[in-house]
Amino acid sequence: MYYSNHDRGHEPWENPIETTGRPVDEPPRKHKRKGSGAKVAALCLVCALVGGVVGGGGVAVATGALNGGTSTIYEGTRTPTTVSVANVTGNELLTAPEIYAAYVGSTVGITTEIVTTNGWGQPVSSAAAGSGFVITSDGYILTNYHVIEDANTIKVSFVDGTSYDAELVGGEEENDIAVLKIDATGLTPVIIGDSDNVRVGEQVVAVGNPLGELTYSMTSGIISARDRSITMENGEVMNMLQTDTAINSGNSGGPLFDMYGQVIGITSAKLSGSSSSSATIEGLGFAIPINDVKDMVTDIIENGYVTGKPYLGITVSTVPESVSERYGMSQGALVESVDPNSCAATAGIQEGDIITALNGTTVISSAELIEEKKNYSAGDTVTVEVERDGEKQTLSLTFDEDTPERRAAQEEALEQQQQENQQNEQNSSGNSGSDFFWPFGNLSPWFY
Repeated sequence: MYYSNHDRGHEPWENPIETTGRPVDEPPRKHKRKGSGAKVAALCLVCALVGGVVGGGGVAVATGALNGGTSTIYEGTRTPTTVSVANVTGNELLTAPEIYAAYVGSTVGITTEIVTTNGWGQPVSSAAAGSGFVITSDGYILTNYHVIEDANTIKVSFVDGTSYDAELVGGEEENDIAVLKIDATGLTPVIIGDSDNVRVGEQVVAVGNPLGELTYSMTSGIISARDRSITMENGEVMNMLQTDTAINSGNSGGPLFDMYGQVIGITSAKLSGSSSSSATIEGLGFAIPINDVKDMVTDIIENGYVTGKPYLGITVSTVPESVSERYGMSQGALVESVDPNSCAATAGIQEGDIITALNGTTVISSAELIEEKKNYSAGDTVTVEVERDGEKQTLSLTFDEDTPERRAAQEEALEQQQQENQQNEQNSSGNSGSDFFWPFGNLSPWFY
């Protein structure tokens, strides 16, 4: 008798393969017939096939003679899974096939074209891909900001083959969300869930566009952890849900569903073991909790941007610890430029100041200043502790509102200032004058 691998060591299955010839307890005969190795391999293959299908019960579909005996191959039968989406309300537990059937039409693939200028002044076109999902029946779509960042054109595609040119309504870089709009009606939006109710160990599924070409793929896993503080490539620190659901390049911006079919997160990142874009660590994916961005999404739809965000009007960089120790300077956020029309200028903050605390909370880096500023809204008044020429000062500041117009004006002013600095450096090259230079050189500034 032959047994399937998973049955070895147990009682044989009922109705095993029947063979005739020598008695069971007779020692095996040695045949020197040419080609016997191929027949043994064929016999083992048949056994493997039978062992693989008999376990679930089945019917005979083929019989034949083998070495004078009779062999039977069994084929399993099963009733096809019935998937009904008629009663999907978000209030009942669903199976993964039901979630997929109900909402694959609400998930979109996003492709963008980005045009840049190379060193010779020639336009260079590149493409990027990601995912998104429909949040209103009249064509608003939510995705990650980094999916559409710097895009010249945006196109979204649905599982039925239809595609639309999309317009960027507004984005929020710090929280990595963006809202798109397409000219369509009668769409099926997802149901927005409550990420605060999610518990570690709960099953979740994701639908997206991995690698930009395996469109409308579903992956599954569990919530591995909540409230993970993750530092992104751009230095932003974000609160995330951790999941072992497979998330790869192209999944960014797609929905993470709980088993009620409600979106509780936006798949956004995967931990990488190297500095390259190819993630080499498995089972460590991250999603933005939907509760963290619900109100922001509404703001973007209604106003084109997130209202009430505080604006300082400065660019800053971090004073390295080594420089602080060597030159006797405080660690903190070094002010590299000040918007003359901002609250920072009104409060008396100057270029070269080192911000060491915001409203009594110590900050030792630009990233910490970013995080602390998020605790306030436009119109709030705070104290700012700065070190200037080795002396400590405490200033009072009332936050402005961060609007797209303010941000654009600041970026334009910064670009102009950088061009002027480059020109001044060229003019002063070879000059032995007494210009002051920060001992740690040029640093990459943060916008505030």
